[in-house]
Amino acid sequence: MKKYIIGIDTGGTYTDAVLIEADSGAVIATAKEPTTHYHLATGTGHALAALLQSSGVAVADIQQLAVSTTLATNAVVEGKGARVGLFVIGYVKHFSLPVAAVVFIKGGHTIMGKEEEPLDLENLVDTVRGLASEVDAYAICSAMSMENPTHELVAEKAIAMLDPKPVFCSHRISQQAGMRERAATAALHAKLMPLMQDYIAGVQMAMIKQGLSCPVVIIGGNGKTVSIDQAVERAGVTAASGPACTAHFGALQTTGDALVIDVGGTTTDIAIIEGGRPQLAPDGCQIGEWQTHVEAIDMFTGGIGGDSHLVVDDKGGLHLGPSRVVPLCVAGSLPSASDWLGAGASSRCIALTAEEDMVALPPSLAQATLSRPWLSPEDLDDPVLTFLRQNGPATPAAIGTAIGLSSIPLEKHLEGLAREQLIFEIGFTPTDALHVLGHIAIGNREAAISGAAVLARIAGTEPEAFCQEVLRRTEKQIEDLIVDYIIHRYWGKSLTSFISSRDSHPVLGVEFSLKIPLIGIGAAARYFLPRVAERLGTTVSFPEHCEVGNAVGAALLGKDAAALIKVS
Repeated sequence: MKKYIIGIDTGGTYTDAVLIEADSGAVIATAKEPTTHYHLATGTGHALAALLQSSGVAVADIQQLAVSTTLATNAVVEGKGARVGLFVIGYVKHFSLPVAAVVFIKGGHTIMGKEEEPLDLENLVDTVRGLASEVDAYAICSAMSMENPTHELVAEKAIAMLDPKPVFCSHRISQQAGMRERAATAALHAKLMPLMQDYIAGVQMAMIKQGLSCPVVIIGGNGKTVSIDQAVERAGVTAASGPACTAHFGALQTTGDALVIDVGGTTTDIAIIEGGRPQLAPDGCQIGEWQTHVEAIDMFTGGIGGDSHLVVDDKGGLHLGPSRVVPLCVAGSLPSASDWLGAGASSRCIALTAEEDMVALPPSLAQATLSRPWLSPEDLDDPVLTFLRQNGPATPAAIGTAIGLSSIPLEKHLEGLAREQLIFEIGFTPTDALHVLGHIAIGNREAAISGAAVLARIAGTEPEAFCQEVLRRTEKQIEDLIVDYIIHRYWGKSLTSFISSRDSHPVLGVEFSLKIPLIGIGAAARYFLPRVAERLGTTVSFPEHCEVGNAVGAALLGKDAAALIKVS
């Protein structure tokens, strides 16, 4: 009897699912459903249900479920994910990392594992009490903890007695001697632990609802499979999960060299293929401003995609990404863009993710939340949520004026509500521009046209010309990512600031060309990569099933792992 493997890839915009035949690897069925960030089990469940229904395969014949996700990379690129309090123990030159707080504490051990200085437990305890309301997770890195982890373990126990939030110790994942590198690795794990915990719970809930009881593996950033328990405890290894599947799928398309480009809703992922094989980066990959220091596919991720937020400033300048918003064309029944959309702080609309205010969600998403008691008693007293419940979706500027909160504290508060999935943001995106220009028709074109008219007026141009410029900017930023990745990979230098501004330089003009082809993956790739390839003097191909390429990659990597288990 034939057996099958399911591959799932959860991205910032869509959750893709594929069903492959276990022996041959042939793709039997595919499905694509919106990712429901407020309840990940819902979108995953819809994808599984659609997949099983279209294939007609019985759940008893599913041998394994292999999962990949770009939620981790998206969170890092967008500056979201858990707020981390990092404790660095021992004598070390101070450094900074993109976390909520870096606190240096006396203690640590020598290279021989002998205590160099007693742990300053009193300072640690006082600091935790002050940080508790400001962070979602903790990371600990002590000098030479790979030789003697005692101070990390004591600190971990002390934090747990004061605050029940997740804690990650560097000795559990990194054996590097460099304190900054180990601290960054520990902080990345801590940043992603709550997110991965929610995601795994969502996958398990979706499986239960569909009657699936097969083994589940997570694809790590190096292309190897990770158990569910490991995925939570060592969340950093999943940071490049989606890109690893991107690289694997792309490598199947060539026996030579190529760049695999996955253009999603939130990010664009780039991986290099040499001689038909993905390349590993032992020191970790680059995700936005983070160097992961965890073995992963050699790749780069940048915050540009089909749903990147487009902001027009007061002077008519355009700014794209890295944050993602729900496009106007798929946001449901919003007030007309002419009533709220504008420059700067008026560039996005905040909507309540709650049963009693579902008008701003697409029908498939609105129905999904009806089973969740979304607002707790504490939430009901929140002034922003109260305002949105009473008045409906509104811009941050309108909310701030109504509740008497200035822009900086309001933005911090909105960030917290978004992190808890109590609100979501809507704005103009490249996806809207594609609708206006008639390239795609998956949503409400009139909503996109209305938004383009408002923003074009601020930018001093016509709506069609404005949308063409949005697409040109998107293509330019994808091109810049590719060029910066290549330069960094081969010369170890990042020229991000120069590359992004080279077209406007008053003296120097620079053009780049690629000697290898591009392989496009992702739902948005067909709309942006042809012109990117043209600008770089190369070609681009779009393999069969490229729209769900990451899910195919996940299923095939899961197939390889299942075969190894069967042999052993």
